[in-house]
Amino acid sequence: MVDKVKKIQSGDVRSASRLIRHIEDNVAEARTTMKDIFPLTGHAHVVGLTGPPGAGKSTLVDGLIDSFRKMGRTVGVIAVDPTSPFTGGAILGDRIRMQRHAEDPGVFVRSVATRGALGGLSRAVGDAIHIMDVMGKDVILVETVGTGQQEVDIMHYAHTVLVVLIPGMGDDIQAIKAGILEIASIFVINKAEREGSSKLRRELVTMLNMAPESAFPGGWRPPILKCDNAFEPEGFSQSVSDLALSINEHYEHLVSKSLIGNWSSRKAATEFNEAIRCAVLDPVLNDLMARGELDAMIVKLVKKETDPYTLAEEIASRYLK
Repeated sequence: MVDKVKKIQSGDVRSASRLIRHIEDNVAEARTTMKDIFPLTGHAHVVGLTGPPGAGKSTLVDGLIDSFRKMGRTVGVIAVDPTSPFTGGAILGDRIRMQRHAEDPGVFVRSVATRGALGGLSRAVGDAIHIMDVMGKDVILVETVGTGQQEVDIMHYAHTVLVVLIPGMGDDIQAIKAGILEIASIFVINKAEREGSSKLRRELVTMLNMAPESAFPGGWRPPILKCDNAFEPEGFSQSVSDLALSINEHYEHLVSKSLIGNWSSRKAATEFNEAIRCAVLDPVLNDLMARGELDAMIVKLVKKETDPYTLAEEIASRYLK
């Protein structure tokens, strides 16, 4: 295990990729390796990108990689993709993303599947962040799958959360109501050349003006930045560069206001809850499946011969003595 950790610390991509894959597949040995990795973490700046599908998150990630590399910072990217119904893996693999950075040793891009996670993130994401942290990546970009209003889990993993919106996607007021807007460190109006960009910005400003001061930890008021058309490289590059500077500014704010501790506590609680579920729930479900009881219970539920609450209580009584 120590050799694996040392390889990952040295930046070995193959070892890191294999470990992430084993975590996704629930290989027991991977969990043991993560126990050795965990104490070495806590150095990277984690940046999450969330927003509706089609908002251009992948394009922004690609531009941010370039901006941070120009600053001399190493970058890890975790692209959370929809799960293939056939293989259980990510439908969009890292091989077809960010191709121009593929040969850069300072960049490591990895796709992970949602595996049915409703919050847009899978169990493997937190561990993948730790792995890239130990690899020595200065900035870790986590691009979520884009599942709309449910996609708030990223706030538990990222220091800085970018909420990416685009004008002209229907009812802007409905978008303003979405829970993802409440977790933003920075708002990004992408594809800002589209009609409706100014209207969307005004609505965001109105929403922020209506929020109580308690909504802005340490006095940070989320800026609203616009990103130009990606097909106009010069303007797009400049707007993404400004976004990267704003991301750095937010992290500096967290440090100067001693807010990193609050984030660390929230993240630790999330990881602990997830670890308990893995340690307690997974073995129970696996045992029920091996015995053939799980399918039988599902049949009873479908026939209304029992209810899920009674079954859950019976299972808890049996396994949690």
